[in-house]
Amino acid sequence: MNHPCRLAAGGEIDRKRVINFRFNGKLYQGNEGDTLASALLANGVRLTARSFKYHRPRGIIGAGYEEPGTLVELRHDEESGNQPVTTIVLREGLEAVSVNCWPSPKIDFMAVNQFFARIIPAAFYYKTFKWPNWHLFEPSIRRAAGLANAPSKLVHKGHYEIRNAYCDLLVIGAGPVGLVSALIAGRTGARVMLADDGLLPGGSLLSQRMEINGADKADWLSRVVAELDAMKNVTRLSQATAWAYREHNLVMITERNPDQSHVFQRSWRVRSKQVIIATGAIERHLVFANNDRPGVMLASAIQSYVNRYAACPGNRVVLFGNNSSVYSVARDLLAADIKIAAIVDSRGKEHAIQKGLGGVRIYSNCVVEQCTGGRNLTGVVVRNQESAQRHQIDCDLLGVSGGWNPAVHLYSQSRGLIQYNADLATFVPGKAAQNCQCLGAAAGIFSFSEGIQDAISKVSNLLNVDSEHVEDMPEGSDEVEYHVEPLWFVDVNSKLAAKSFVDIQNDVTLADIFLSMREGFDAVEHVKRYTTAGMGIDQGKTGNINVIGAIAMENGMDIDQIGTTTFRSPYVPIEFGAMTGVREESVYLPYRHTPVTGWHTAQGATMYEAGARWRRPGYYPQTGESFQETVNRESLATREKVSVYDGAPLGKFEIKGPDSLKLIEMLYTNDFASLEQGMGRYGIMLTEDGLILDDGVTFKLADNHYFMSTSTGNADRVNQHMEFFLQTHRPEWQVYITTVTTQWANATICGPQARDLLNALGTDIDLANAQFPFMSYRDGTVAGLPARVCRVSFTGELSFEINVSSRNALALWKKIIEAGGDFDLTPIGSEANHVLRVEKGFLSLGHEADGTTDPYDLGMSWIMSKTKSDYVGKKSLEIRQNYRSQRRQLVGLLPDDPNHLIDENSPITPGGKRVKSEGLVTACVWSVVQNRVIALALLQDGRNRMGETVYVRRKGHVVTAKVTKPCFHDPKGELLRG
Repeated sequence: MNHPCRLAAGGEIDRKRVINFRFNGKLYQGNEGDTLASALLANGVRLTARSFKYHRPRGIIGAGYEEPGTLVELRHDEESGNQPVTTIVLREGLEAVSVNCWPSPKIDFMAVNQFFARIIPAAFYYKTFKWPNWHLFEPSIRRAAGLANAPSKLVHKGHYEIRNAYCDLLVIGAGPVGLVSALIAGRTGARVMLADDGLLPGGSLLSQRMEINGADKADWLSRVVAELDAMKNVTRLSQATAWAYREHNLVMITERNPDQSHVFQRSWRVRSKQVIIATGAIERHLVFANNDRPGVMLASAIQSYVNRYAACPGNRVVLFGNNSSVYSVARDLLAADIKIAAIVDSRGKEHAIQKGLGGVRIYSNCVVEQCTGGRNLTGVVVRNQESAQRHQIDCDLLGVSGGWNPAVHLYSQSRGLIQYNADLATFVPGKAAQNCQCLGAAAGIFSFSEGIQDAISKVSNLLNVDSEHVEDMPEGSDEVEYHVEPLWFVDVNSKLAAKSFVDIQNDVTLADIFLSMREGFDAVEHVKRYTTAGMGIDQGKTGNINVIGAIAMENGMDIDQIGTTTFRSPYVPIEFGAMTGVREESVYLPYRHTPVTGWHTAQGATMYEAGARWRRPGYYPQTGESFQETVNRESLATREKVSVYDGAPLGKFEIKGPDSLKLIEMLYTNDFASLEQGMGRYGIMLTEDGLILDDGVTFKLADNHYFMSTSTGNADRVNQHMEFFLQTHRPEWQVYITTVTTQWANATICGPQARDLLNALGTDIDLANAQFPFMSYRDGTVAGLPARVCRVSFTGELSFEINVSSRNALALWKKIIEAGGDFDLTPIGSEANHVLRVEKGFLSLGHEADGTTDPYDLGMSWIMSKTKSDYVGKKSLEIRQNYRSQRRQLVGLLPDDPNHLIDENSPITPGGKRVKSEGLVTACVWSVVQNRVIALALLQDGRNRMGETVYVRRKGHVVTAKVTKPCFHDPKGELLRG
């Protein structure tokens, strides 16, 4: 195995275990313990990518999730896009390709963009290509700039899994501070979870040459890890990234390649009494001309590749920094026999540290003005900041350090405040909003010894730790005291500023920042969006503060006056599968059954899922009947005689409390204040964006006591909607919501003979229309059973919904069937219900109310209150009123061929052409009352197109249909009120 850039000794790799992999089609070899990045560097691969916009040559820059330079696309069984090359653990057979270059990083035809850089600066697409039509140019622009393609196929990677965990202390980060914190807490017996995104614990220790307690750091690490793993109260996760911090100390963690072979990724939802964030710090880049060339790397990344992976990224190194950490890097490189050509320090001579450097040339008060070279770095131009004298230094590797930023992303997500520290030239944690605190470098403490002492002190106070629990704590060897002087960018002319990158991943230059400010976008959030700085996959981890510093300097303001951009989750790229935790194959998810399910199946009913996992009869076929014949028989029985269906799965809620009416008034679009006891009212519930969430009937049982009925499939969502509103918008209201869906079951009898059948069952309720009108309820007994009977109708016929306790449901059902023998009673399923509601033009969730429609679209302006000052979704509805004619509206359709059934969701297009649709068919059935096919549809400006012929595309051919009103039966509603 030939590794031209692998050091002869050192590193945390297993040199005996060779791993084969491919990069851009070429076969390479690495070792166990390598990342893809370290293996490429060990093989001498410097040019690994092309940039997002200009397609400039790029190489590896970092050593972790901060990597802005090289993203890859994994192929075959691991197909995935936009993965930082530095985070991919090397595996046998791994195949990766560079993104956004063609045909390869060495020869990329889109590199021609560099010659047009002057005319395509930041936000050029807002100001050009306005004529003749932006959409002519948009596809080309999107193809030219971009990242990896979405996976072309579903790849089985194993299971995704979700786990919930609860602990006393969650420690995020297994560097020295995190390990010490977990160790102390574990010794007290507290439930501890330790999560670290690395393959091995140790954090920054793995990248440094360091002794602990006078011995090799590996001895202390192995001893601490062994003690932690032996504690039953400690859970330690490796390759586990905390990517979101939610309310109430809820932290989201994704664990990659857990120890169970059948699990690909596991998502942890961890709630902890206390959280310690020990995520370390991120080194920031420096801004100067051509600072993106292959061979320009973060100084700490070079240190990591040399010490941890025994990979030498270059043979002749220049280090450039504004802080003391570059001298620690220099010592480690010299210890590995790597030649250092020079150290360029932007600070004064008094800050130079010559000790241990063996006479390395130090250029104090100097900066690197620009890099030379094309596909690889060949040298740097060094400029003295006082005399402006320049020096050319030949090198093939430049390590840069612009200072260190505490990784406060999770802390900020927790709503903790961050503040600027002028001494450290960075933002550090401020006042906490939850039970969490940052320790070590994450708190701005960059000294190993001080970080350990800070952890001991804070964890001891947090858990009231005894002295025996803090024995055998680590003490580091000689350290370089951290000192930094801000250098937000190297001052260069406008030509070089256009090649000085502040956001390397998104190709945002210093010139772009200045352009944004000249055009009036000088607030940090505006600059971010105008230039796209910090909007890449890396979220600007190495460059955001340089953007803030540049804005401050250009405006003549202090940096703490500028503020920061918002730190949003996820902190790192997370796969959708890991978020949801859904397994790809069948899982055990039990159906929900009504008390009458056994009777339905015994009668040969074909069972359907009715929503929310409820099983409900679809239809009851008799011997020799086809599907359509069965549905026609059941539908006709309802229209002409009497039928019964099982309505138990409908959502049911009892709402009590002195503010219950206030809640109902806010939930529904119509008025409920005038609702009398014993009466019910149909209502529409909206989402906050003014679209239909659910419909149903709510009855007033007593003052401050209501019974709400909802759809089956949306019952849980309605419950969440109500609770969310109460807890976030009106927490002071006294309202108590109880889900009673499974406490009540109901059998609904409907049809012209429904009243006669109910009387035959035996009831003490007066069923006369005057005494028991439509939209009312009565409590009493039916067939000897306590019942609540409601007069509502989904079929458009006279109906009585008989609600009884679930334990009495089967007895009630059997008595209805027995009494129904004299009335030729027909049990019906959801298919007949669907036909009956289409004939009436009633809406159905998932059909007409598909998540894009509002009540006005469905012709239900009558249900919109003109007097209520507010309800959920009202503001959004008012905004949409200006575009009403452009929206799709509910209409009926009569196909010219009366026997031609049309598939649901078939598009309606002008002239039946393959063009943008103007509507779609939401339902199509054979109507027993019209004796022909009828349909409902959402059609653009449909109510003004009555009588017009429209064209429906169906499986390659076109069906013509006439637009009608959506109600095909009893438009005045006389039957259901009779």
